Order: sequence, then C-alpha cells, then structure tokens
Amino acid sequence: MSLYRNSAWFLKGMTEFTRNAFLSASKRFVEKDLEVSVAGRSFMITGANSGIGKATAMAIAKRGGTIHMVCRNKDRAEEARADIVKESGNKEVYVHVLDLSETKKVWEFAETFKRKYKALNVLINNAGAIMSQRDVNAEGLEKSFATNVLGVYILTKSLIPLLEKSADPRVITVSSGGMLVQKLRTGNLQSDRGRYDGTMVYAQHKRQQVVMTDQLAKTHTNIHFSVMHPGWVDTPAVANAMPDFHSSMKDSLRTPEQGADTVVWLAVSEATTTNPSGSFYQDRKMVSTHLPLAWTHSSPLEEQKLMSLLEDLAKTFQPH
Repeated sequence: MSLYRNSAWFLKGMTEFTRNAFLSASKRFVEKDLEVSVAGRSFMITGANSGIGKATAMAIAKRGGTIHMVCRNKDRAEEARADIVKESGNKEVYVHVLDLSETKKVWEFAETFKRKYKALNVLINNAGAIMSQRDVNAEGLEKSFATNVLGVYILTKSLIPLLEKSADPRVITVSSGGMLVQKLRTGNLQSDRGRYDGTMVYAQHKRQQVVMTDQLAKTHTNIHFSVMHPGWVDTPAVANAMPDFHSSMKDSLRTPEQGADTVVWLAVSEATTTNPSGSFYQDRKMVSTHLPLAWTHSSPLEEQKLMSLLEDLAKTFQPH
C-alpha cells in the first residue's frame, strides 16, 4: 500500500505540484482577489525570514499589513526585515525571536504578545522542521514534533482569545503534499519506536496539522481556519533536508513567491472566507486531503484522541 501511495503521490506531484503546474493553475486565478489593501490589519508569520514565510511577509507588507515576523535566528530575521521594509516601503514590520521547538517559550511568547498587542487578525503557521536524525529538545520532546505539531498547537490555541477579539480573524497553516502518503497515527508521537525516517516523520506531522486544523475549525467557529500545500518549492529547507530530491527536481520547483501565493490569498482575499472553515487548499482551490484508494482516512475518535493528547502535553509545559 505504501508503494502505491508513494507512486500515486509522485505522479500527482509531477502533474500538480511543479512550477509548470502553478503556471497552468494560475490561469484561472481571479486577479482582483489580491488587489486589496490590508492596512490596519496585523499578521503573525512564523519562519518569516526565508522561503515561503519571507515571500508571504513581503506580499502582505506591500498591501499595507502590519507584520509580526516570528523567527528563530535574530540576525537572519533582522536582515529579512530590512529587505521587506526596503522593498515594500512599509515600516510596520516587527521581529520576534522564538524557537518553536522550545515548548515553554512558545507559551511565554504568546502570553507576552497578548499583553502587548490589542489585535491579531491573521496567524500564519509556516515554520517547520525536517530532521535527518531523531533529536530531543531540553524538555525531552522529539524536536520536529515539538516544532511542527505541539508548537503550532500551543501558539494557535493561546492566541485564539486575541484572534477572536479581532476583525475577520484567520489561521492559516502551511502543510505539505507529503501528508497524502500518511494516515494519522497517534501511538508514536515522539517517533521513539522503529527506524527514524525524517521525511516520513515530517509527512506524518503535516497530516497531524491537517487534522488539527479541521478539529480547531469545528471548535472555534468564529475564526476562519485553513491549511494548504504550497507545491514543490525551491527553499533552503528543501535543499538541506532533501538534497537528492532538490537536485533532481530543481528545474521544476516553484519559486518561494509561487509557493506563497495561496497563503497570501488565504490571508488577505475576501473570497477565502466564503469557503468552509477547516478546508485544505492547493493553488487557491479546496482539494481532498486523501489520495484515491490510499486508505489514509482516520476515525473521528482517532482525530479527537490526537487533540486530547496535544492538549495534555501542552498543559504539561504551560508556565504557572
């Protein structure tokens, strides 16, 4: 079955995830969807100093939005901020230093942010990590899980009260088409059993993000949630984590701007909120979260189990 899934995924990828596929899909895009000013609205973007995150921050800054860049590396973040301010002419761009793999610090950051700022209109969960080998953080959690799943859960949950007080609140999570080869598994969240395959662990985390988005959308109905696949994008993360894939596919990979297009569309366009909350998108279109005949569906019970496990873990690291 996994061979079928992988083959079906690669075939789908070659026809839908490449740069040419984006150019083809973009012919049906409605230009006026992005012809908007978002002055006065604030956007938090994690991993905003390179790749899709930076391209998203740049596009939104050009439309007048206030940008909160949440990045791990202060120097790289400040450098990216300078680029964004210079090119967009928008000075309302702020850097916040946070490593999403440091679970307690995610809580602390969110609490401090809520005290300091009166509004947050859009949260964009973009930062992610693919590890080549299993590594644990100071709290004993597997690092990529802490970054990709638990950190995203804590940041989102703790900012929900601020989002709910703000106009037209939205949460967008950047997932990956890799999740299509994974069925939700809740029994090995820390990847401490079996062989560690960083790419498959990452794909499982991206499946968990899709489930999490759907579940949060059901619970918090006054926020518009969405999750998306940017396609195969030429980013530093892909080059570092998947060098063979990157070198063999590099002429077909999307630019960071093409990868960011649907994120920006979900964040700023009015058209977005006419679609149901909790949906999965690719090239500005709602798409299925499963490959045909791939047996990747999970039961409502399993999905609720993921949420309660995350909630329990999150509470463990909540500062009192």
